[in-house]
Amino acid sequence: MLIGEYRHTLDPKKRLSLPAKFRKELGKSVIITRGLDGCLFLLSHASWKRLVEKFSQLSIGSSDTRGFNRFMLSGAAEADVDSAGRILIPEHLKEFAGLGQDVILAGVGERAEIWNEARWKSYKEHIESQGDQLAAKLGEAGII
Repeated sequence: MLIGEYRHTLDPKKRLSLPAKFRKELGKSVIITRGLDGCLFLLSHASWKRLVEKFSQLSIGSSDTRGFNRFMLSGAAEADVDSAGRILIPEHLKEFAGLGQDVILAGVGERAEIWNEARWKSYKEHIESQGDQLAAKLGEAGII
């Protein structure tokens, strides 16, 4: 399970060092794709396969389904983890997430998210300010 928040830097060659705890969980090759809320999703091949299988069960008759599939799948790229534990972030994904030198890697279960540091700070402040309302909604759904 991927958990925790880590601050790292993107080097001039667009390489990002993964936390050691993430490397063990993700393996030697990962999938990077557009994420939601302006971040990138980073998944192991096994997690990516499970996600794609869920997408394939949705009806292609729905324009929303087709659009979301295109959003997630067309932006995906495979990245090998080098001997120093780094991955190369493709330019189109770097631009999508607005990544600069300082990035945040956040573990959220089966995936990690890669965030522009300023965007992460803003997003996190927003979510933290709504903790009680989010907990109430999860309680109504029987989750907590």
